[in-house]
Amino acid sequence: MNPDVAADLKELSVTLASVEAVMDLDSLRAEIADLEQQAAAPDLWDDPEAAQKVTSALSHRQGELRRVEDLRSRLDDLPVLYELAEEGGDADSLAEADAERAKLRADVSGLESRTLLSGEYDPRDALVSIRAEAGGVDAADFAEMLMRMYLRWSERHGYPTEVYDTSYAEEAGIKSATFKVSAPYAYGTLSVEQGTHRLVRISPFDNQGRRQTSFAAVEVVPVVETTDHIEIDEKDLRVDVYRSSGPGGQGVNTTDSAVRITHLPTGIVVSCQNERSQLQNKASAMNVLQAKLLERRRQEEQARMDALKDSSSGSWGNQMRSYVLHPYQMVKDLRTEFEMGNPSAVLDGDIDGFLDAGIRWRRTS
Repeated sequence: MNPDVAADLKELSVTLASVEAVMDLDSLRAEIADLEQQAAAPDLWDDPEAAQKVTSALSHRQGELRRVEDLRSRLDDLPVLYELAEEGGDADSLAEADAERAKLRADVSGLESRTLLSGEYDPRDALVSIRAEAGGVDAADFAEMLMRMYLRWSERHGYPTEVYDTSYAEEAGIKSATFKVSAPYAYGTLSVEQGTHRLVRISPFDNQGRRQTSFAAVEVVPVVETTDHIEIDEKDLRVDVYRSSGPGGQGVNTTDSAVRITHLPTGIVVSCQNERSQLQNKASAMNVLQAKLLERRRQEEQARMDALKDSSSGSWGNQMRSYVLHPYQMVKDLRTEFEMGNPSAVLDGDIDGFLDAGIRWRRTS
């Protein structure tokens, strides 16, 4: 085997071994065995909420173990692939082995970055909100492009998503949207996406074909759990109901089932029109409101800690990523300097490189 390839495989093995040590696979297997025992209990579903937590935790832990075991198996197989390619003098097989090595390096790096997520809320599901900002119809169109990007990323990884609310713009795109991503460490991973995203392109909505810059904001908060104790006084809420609507007149309900809740002390407004029932929509909207209040509390606690440390480290600034489609093709993260020359792939959900770089950047900033 080529000495450079052998050295690279050895380095990959050392990196993966350190990840396996941090994840503590023996403890992970023991935890899975315990959760499997709980899931097999005949009275499990007597308490549906507790049952859901057990089955969700089991699924997440099994997924984590499968992921690291799959990486180790692929790494063990690579030397055999190279040996077969070299023995047969097959250039195509050698190229295939090189491609698998590059893919494996990226996957190990992604798992390694997961071990850097140690925040209190990092393991939780994520609530993602996207809002069109400056740029008129182009901004609304860009907001919808970002929403699709995150939903496609989730789909690529097999992560379930649930759209709570979508407010469509008049001409094209969306004014805002809120959706949940359910996955191990979804919040910790996607929280690095928070900030203002900028799009530069020839506007498809400008009949003179001029270049347009537009902006959209992304907010990511952790999903609230029953242990969080976010108390909300009913007197602090204004609840409005209205008729759900979709683009082009589709999906219009005939009853006032959509719900908008305003938290008067903070001015936070959330809405949900995904469910047919007004009660279900109110329950979902309350979950989103609790998550946003939890995140507000976390930020206030962080601000107090930063004040004590007299440090502004971790300040994200406003604009965090630029998507340029004209006069050249480039997506660049302005914090990490990570960039890709294929905006179409990025907007189709290929954002793992940006997430990995963002997690590492946050750890060192």
